[in-house]
Amino acid sequence: MKLRCAVLDDFQGVATTLADWTPVADAVEVTTFTEHFGTEDALAAAIEGFDIVVTLRERVPFPASLLARLPRLKLLVASGMRNSVIDYGAAAEHGVTVCGTGSASTPPVELTWALLLGLARGIVPEANAMRDGGPWQSTVGADLYGRRLGLLGLGKIGGRVAAVGLAFGMEVVAWSQNLTEERAQEVGVVRAASKEELLASSDFVSVHLALGDRTRGLLGAAELALMKPTAYLVNTSRAAIIDQDALADALQEGRIAGAGVDVFDTEPLPPAHPMRSLPGLLATPHLGYVSRDNYRTYYGQAVEDIQAFLAGAPVRRLG
Repeated sequence: MKLRCAVLDDFQGVATTLADWTPVADAVEVTTFTEHFGTEDALAAAIEGFDIVVTLRERVPFPASLLARLPRLKLLVASGMRNSVIDYGAAAEHGVTVCGTGSASTPPVELTWALLLGLARGIVPEANAMRDGGPWQSTVGADLYGRRLGLLGLGKIGGRVAAVGLAFGMEVVAWSQNLTEERAQEVGVVRAASKEELLASSDFVSVHLALGDRTRGLLGAAELALMKPTAYLVNTSRAAIIDQDALADALQEGRIAGAGVDVFDTEPLPPAHPMRSLPGLLATPHLGYVSRDNYRTYYGQAVEDIQAFLAGAPVRRLG
């Protein structure tokens, strides 16, 4: 009898077409779910009969309470090599092997600039006006050349965002808890700055930090109040790095010029959620990782993980 594999949150229905599943076809029966399960009860009911689960990034938590309700589960594959919403101890207790996959830094870099440029040049309102027969030119774009780009985080993604900013002729400064002047110079950033100076002096601020105890709630009301009223904020990292209520207040009151956001506390975002209608907000449904090549990597390596597990030699183990 074949093992049953559930692929979660395959919103576009591409999990089985962008990767070759034939290497495990004789041993595994794959079922894809295109709708998100919003509660633990709904998810447990849907996947309790599966031996393998493939999940995307950190969208679906796997706490001890859920793992206890999945007696057949033996392998959990999560895209990426870091996941903060899986209880690894509980997985081990229940005999569940957890594996990850590779991922590319290019898609989030590209989306960061799509959001930043969309904000700076009013792309969405102007395009909507063109489509709807509205006014011809209603916004005045913000310039990039000669303006300051402040990066919170200068790792693999932040460094590539910096390179694009420099190509636009921007002055780039950066901050993180462990950033050194040597790393800043290596990337070509003008210099490392304090967090407060970066927020107060930048025309565009972009977040590229991993979520952890030191970065959760890093930007609250006090930090957002340091930003210029003409400045824009972009977050393609993790929602919890920015206090969502403080961000909503800043946008409602016009204390910053706008924000581009790809990550949210709750995903998918409920239809009536306030974040869908805030003024000055350019929001996308967590598209940072969504690209053909990235999906080929995710699902292709998920197949490799399953193959290795079936062979008794799991690879890319997490936990």
